[in-house]
Amino acid sequence: MEKKNIDWANLGFGYVQTDKRYVANYKDGAWDDGALISDSTVTISECAGVLQYAQTCFEGLKAYTTEDGHIVTFRPDLNAARLKASCERLEIPVFPEERFLEAVSETVAANEAYVPPYGSGATLYVRPFIFGSSAVIGVAPAAEYQFRVFTTPVGPYFKGGAKPLTIRVSDFDRAAPHGTGHIKAGLNYAMSLYAIVDAHQKGFDENMYLDPATRTKVEETGGANFLFVTKDNKIVTPKSDSILPSITRRSLVTVAKDYLGLEVEEREVLFDEVKDFAECGLCGTAAVISPVGKIVDHGNEICLPSGMTEMGPVTKKLYDTLTGIQMGRIEAPEGWIHVIK
Repeated sequence: MEKKNIDWANLGFGYVQTDKRYVANYKDGAWDDGALISDSTVTISECAGVLQYAQTCFEGLKAYTTEDGHIVTFRPDLNAARLKASCERLEIPVFPEERFLEAVSETVAANEAYVPPYGSGATLYVRPFIFGSSAVIGVAPAAEYQFRVFTTPVGPYFKGGAKPLTIRVSDFDRAAPHGTGHIKAGLNYAMSLYAIVDAHQKGFDENMYLDPATRTKVEETGGANFLFVTKDNKIVTPKSDSILPSITRRSLVTVAKDYLGLEVEEREVLFDEVKDFAECGLCGTAAVISPVGKIVDHGNEICLPSGMTEMGPVTKKLYDTLTGIQMGRIEAPEGWIHVIK
């Protein structure tokens, strides 16, 4: 299929409307058959559950053109499982995992012309989401729901290389103990908006959230998990019941162990330990790993030995290996790559 006339090399990380999206509706206790449609608009009641009580959750993944010309997605089965967990926590009827995979594949295939070519630095971002669509005025789950998948071509998260970030320790809490921090609920991100805008206004790239119970342990940022490297090249990632289980982080842990032969610890990380680490990165779908060069705790600067000019050496190896797997340059573990075309 002929590609769209898009300047792939200069794409930003934003929304570009594509031709097709997948839509399925839940009514009278069951999901309908679903279909690909052309209309990008959503029409719902002014009293819809999503508008009144934020009953919505979502996922994010990417489709890639590999070195050998295939269009693939990366571990979409984990996105399906995480969406299921999110739905169960928010009293949303689960969209079946097999149907999730089919919907993602159909939507990507229908928008093949928007999948950036190999080597362009761009990818096709895929956004599945579910929301309460029927009217709800008393505090209760909606009776009807809509599941949708749309796509948008996006450029690399960093233009001109991954410059290390400066982040601050936030005075706000991202999630409550026994709350919804472990699921991908829209309400979690709404709560983080004030903190991230405030951080940007004060010259910081991101927030480091500490555990809400004791404020002594590292949790995550508004949209990414932390990954640390010790001075003897051990990988350490924070473990907490209120951290979102990042698919990228889990994949990087496997890469570290099985491809790079590194020791990995998944455990509680005290903030007091951060000053002793050699490298720090933020793990997420958009950038894979965003390097952190400086962490500021109320004026006290922690400068990582990896510096403020480039990724640390271990972080770079992790990044290169995982992106090599995603793009087909390095053999992937079984089941990681889902071929669409």
